[in-house]
Amino acid sequence: MDIHRRIEALDHLGRFLKQFSQPEPSMLDDIPHNELFFEGFKHQIKLAGEHNPWFNPSQLAFTFEGWSDLLTTSKLKKWMAAYLLENQSPKTIGLVMAGNIPMVGFHDLLSVLILGHKASVKMSSNDKHLIPYLIKYLETVEPSFKNKVNFDTQNLKNYDAVIATGSDNTARYFEYYFKGKPHIIRKNRNSVAVLTGQESKEELQALGEDIFRYYGLGCRSVSKLFVPVGYDFDQFFQGIYPFRDIIDEIRYANNYDYNKAVYLMSLFKIRENGFLMLKEDEGYASPIATLFYEHYSDADTLQKKLEADKEKIQCIVGNTLEEAIPFGMSQRPGLKDYADGVDVIRFLLSLA
Repeated sequence: MDIHRRIEALDHLGRFLKQFSQPEPSMLDDIPHNELFFEGFKHQIKLAGEHNPWFNPSQLAFTFEGWSDLLTTSKLKKWMAAYLLENQSPKTIGLVMAGNIPMVGFHDLLSVLILGHKASVKMSSNDKHLIPYLIKYLETVEPSFKNKVNFDTQNLKNYDAVIATGSDNTARYFEYYFKGKPHIIRKNRNSVAVLTGQESKEELQALGEDIFRYYGLGCRSVSKLFVPVGYDFDQFFQGIYPFRDIIDEIRYANNYDYNKAVYLMSLFKIRENGFLMLKEDEGYASPIATLFYEHYSDADTLQKKLEADKEKIQCIVGNTLEEAIPFGMSQRPGLKDYADGVDVIRFLLSLA
């Protein structure tokens, strides 16, 4: 199977996912094998939400919308055009996936499959329903994908290289366990926003999407603000006010109440608006319903700090730094936006 057939099949998968890009799925015409898979995927979505209550219909629909937008022939070809794709002997790549947000490991699997390799996948118990079903759809659209993906319930077996994602603690285990194979090991990272005080109301509202999407559980979720000395937080709270209904989500509200109680008992000074707390803290990984913030005095000093802490940061949101992405876009990565900045395609192409 050449890469053109693989891309065509992935384009079909993208069109299939388009049907689920709203909380209430809607069948479209001319979707291959739709009669076999549409109702089945609706059931998998239901199972995913029952198994992991953070995966509610709107969050899942957002995920499917993102992938349906990326899995098009034109975007896939443009992605691959940046690489010299020579004939490679097929390898088996072990994938250890996280489960903090829906389908978070799919980009790694896509990278493996589009190059013609096989995947041995260890799914997270928090997200085990969606990707296996979509692979069944892909195998039906393009039978050459059959036996390309094996989902391991225990430890990975018979692999040539590994891509593993986990916490800082599990990363130490991964480093030891996979030390004999080429590997990419990912640790905890968080995303930050840099504010100047000159942001418009629309930009701050867009920042709310970066903060609240997936309830702040993703590595691309903004968990910390860098603000200038003397920053007026009222304008920030006004900008994110449209997201106030998030407090109606029981799991989010429970985290809000628990963390607020901890802060108050510990006599920490916090700012809050009824659905988000701000705590001055030098850390990056803020708890759910909390955003850390840190003041900066000048842009040069801030730039040096961000550079020194780059191994802790997934992405920077803002409109002043060259490397920053626009407000509202942290949860809409493109095909070339590799986790931790490590180019997975180049890693796979480097395998002998």
